[in-house]
Amino acid sequence: MAPQFFRQGPSLLARLVFFVLLSLLLMAVDTRFKYLFEIRQAFAVVIHPLQQLANVPATIYDTISEFFVSRQLADENVHLKHQYLADRGQLQQLRGLEAENAQLRKLLEAAQRLESKAVMAEILRVPRDPFSRKVILDKGSQSGIQPGQVVVDDVGVVGQITRNYPWLSEVTLITDKDHSVPVQVVRNGLRSVVSGTGRDGTLELRYLAMNMDIREGDMLVTSGIDGVYPPGLPVAVVSKIERNPTYVFAQVTCTPAAGVGHHRQLLILSLLAPAMENPPEAIEERPKSRKGEKIGVR
Repeated sequence: MAPQFFRQGPSLLARLVFFVLLSLLLMAVDTRFKYLFEIRQAFAVVIHPLQQLANVPATIYDTISEFFVSRQLADENVHLKHQYLADRGQLQQLRGLEAENAQLRKLLEAAQRLESKAVMAEILRVPRDPFSRKVILDKGSQSGIQPGQVVVDDVGVVGQITRNYPWLSEVTLITDKDHSVPVQVVRNGLRSVVSGTGRDGTLELRYLAMNMDIREGDMLVTSGIDGVYPPGLPVAVVSKIERNPTYVFAQVTCTPAAGVGHHRQLLILSLLAPAMENPPEAIEERPKSRKGEKIGVR
């Protein structure tokens, strides 16, 4: 305990009470009359450099932390971008495989519906000839492919084999300007020939009289009268008819029913067997049916 000699002034309790009362008084005066606002502003100006100096270590720490965090975020952003591009490519690949799988299923269903034998082939390339519409398939004479065979997809006729090689074959699409297909209208059985125009997605019915019963939306299927195309295969849909009195024939524009130029997998149908005037059974049975009678031409 300090000697009695060094004790001066009021006691600690008295000083505490004094300063508490003074603080309350200053707060009441400041709240009521706003006398200390200027004093606070002056003190704030004086101690501002000291506050800035005291905040320097924290500012340096925050700057260094932000640098490393920003660097990490930038690296993560680059990694995520690369991952996004890779995932995007895989997604597009999966979508392509999904579409190809759906197309293959449709082709298998179409092959089961068709009465003739069918061979599945894939398009390898498209010749760079602006004046023709042809594609190259990966099946040739080694797979039994012959010129004249019909090529279809899951909807209808795509074209016809016009040239074959040992492991490749050339298909002339129905949109080629030199290609024609005998067809008939499903609605009324009207027979005609649809021809290519050399433009994608466009066919023509030529030499139809003005009064022919044909309408927009009519479905055209193969008639089968040429002995090459099986009857009943969808070929095109009538999309536009112009009956101009200045022309002799009506101008009929059609849209291919099949996805000409849209798919990679196609079906090659076997050639139709030629019709025989006298089947072997009939030839063998005729002389047996009437014994003793000579066979001849009356």
